[in-house]
Amino acid sequence: MSEDISDREVSQSVNFQLPDLYEAGIAELQQSLEKGHFTSVDLVKAYLARIEEVNLKGAALRAVIETNPQALLQAAALDAERKIKGSRSPLHGIPLMLKDNIATLHEEGSYALLGSEVVDDAPVAAKLREAGAIFIAKTNLSEWAHFRGTVPKGFSGRGGQTLSPYYPNGDASGSSTGSGVAMAIGLAAGSLGSETTGSIIAPSSWNNIVGIKPTVGLVSRTRVIPVSSTQDTIGPMCRSVADAALLLSFIAGKDDSDEATKDQPEIPDYMKALDKNALMGKTLGVPRNLIKENTPAEEEFNKTLDIFRSLGANIVDPADFPNAEELKASEYVNLVLTVELKVGVNNYISGLRKRPANINSLADVIKFNNENKEKELPEPYYSRSVSVSQRVSCMVVAGKNLHHKLSRKITNLGVQKGIDATFKKFKLDGIILPSSYSASCSVTKAAAIAGYPLVTVPLGFIADTFEPTPNPPTPLHTEAPGMPFGLCFMGTAYSEYQLIGFAYAFEQATQVRMNGRKAFAEAIPKTQLKDVMST
Repeated sequence: MSEDISDREVSQSVNFQLPDLYEAGIAELQQSLEKGHFTSVDLVKAYLARIEEVNLKGAALRAVIETNPQALLQAAALDAERKIKGSRSPLHGIPLMLKDNIATLHEEGSYALLGSEVVDDAPVAAKLREAGAIFIAKTNLSEWAHFRGTVPKGFSGRGGQTLSPYYPNGDASGSSTGSGVAMAIGLAAGSLGSETTGSIIAPSSWNNIVGIKPTVGLVSRTRVIPVSSTQDTIGPMCRSVADAALLLSFIAGKDDSDEATKDQPEIPDYMKALDKNALMGKTLGVPRNLIKENTPAEEEFNKTLDIFRSLGANIVDPADFPNAEELKASEYVNLVLTVELKVGVNNYISGLRKRPANINSLADVIKFNNENKEKELPEPYYSRSVSVSQRVSCMVVAGKNLHHKLSRKITNLGVQKGIDATFKKFKLDGIILPSSYSASCSVTKAAAIAGYPLVTVPLGFIADTFEPTPNPPTPLHTEAPGMPFGLCFMGTAYSEYQLIGFAYAFEQATQVRMNGRKAFAEAIPKTQLKDVMST
């Protein structure tokens, strides 16, 4: 063999099938990078081309707010490093996305914060960057994590309206909307989202992917634009449980700047939780009094109970929450979150290295939005958002002195009287229920106010015979034929290892994502690695 034949030519001379980027997992990509089948530069080129096809063109899904102009240079540097020193980690040279409220260089989907600069990466971003990951883009989101008024999920002033890849003009849920859509159609290898109440679980469910909402305190929230100091958490959104577990393994850990992380236990290797037999001998409860009846997910969820039994699990049905009605009716949480939003956002803005002119507080942001309606509150959204300023201002004033008392009250509602009580009464190892069809959003609400973990995996799809609703959309179809929904696993504090095992066992037994529907044709990018690799 001639000495001038490159490694690339050698690797291409063998019979090798390049990964399909619609589904490609991190381990598969990393293995091919190690073998020289392609480079990180190739991967970045391919993913950027895929974004270009469907983000503002074609289906115009608006999943991405901005791409990283340095991504190709960073990929080239990591390719060179791999040749000289080898791989840093399983994430070396892997393209990822971050929800736009996670700090790197540019902030949030709000025009009010455009041009702001942070002192450093958010710790979650820094950990992934140190492991060799490449952030190729920031994803669109429900601006201010959907806490700015009654605008549609997935809308931000800068990013516009993110749309479902499973039905034209469909609701992709939120607030981590862009991360969910990007993963659904293969715009990167993995992503991070954030959750206060449902903002990872819901868009993961509605985009046919896996999402992990970690225990509050497992992952740093420093330099992530906040809503709630008691409920916010950061977690992975990926196409498989294995990829989500891998990202969680890298981002979990203590942070001296985040008080919530100081008491976390020793963190296990979440990759070791990937056991097809993880459900054997475990007891799972079905809280029927938290599940809506007569929904598109009900029949599919009920079928899964026999699947769980076939995998060795014991099913307690019903395993009802003793305080379900109180949990569904409680409005205290909104008051607590509004107070925490004001304090958290003001602290975040004060900690910026560079702030936009006249933006020094949440009040300034609200004022900016009202003075720039053509950017931040365009039709058809403005008419639905007139009272945003009044809502925030009034609730903060009303709630200041009550915050501490009510915060303890709602935590007790979620923990001692809610999840912990249900686990104890029925001697459970986990709780299962549909991710998207709970009464009064009580699934994500219970876990949110408790600070407890959730994991969602693909479960099924709305039937073809279903009539899109509302029709015509106002401005989105909230339900439509072919739109996905997920299955949720709920646990107690720091039970991620066990929940990941349960989710993995179910995923491997059912393969809903791999065997189910794909996005509608116009929403699927056509670019693959072969289209960008030099010959």
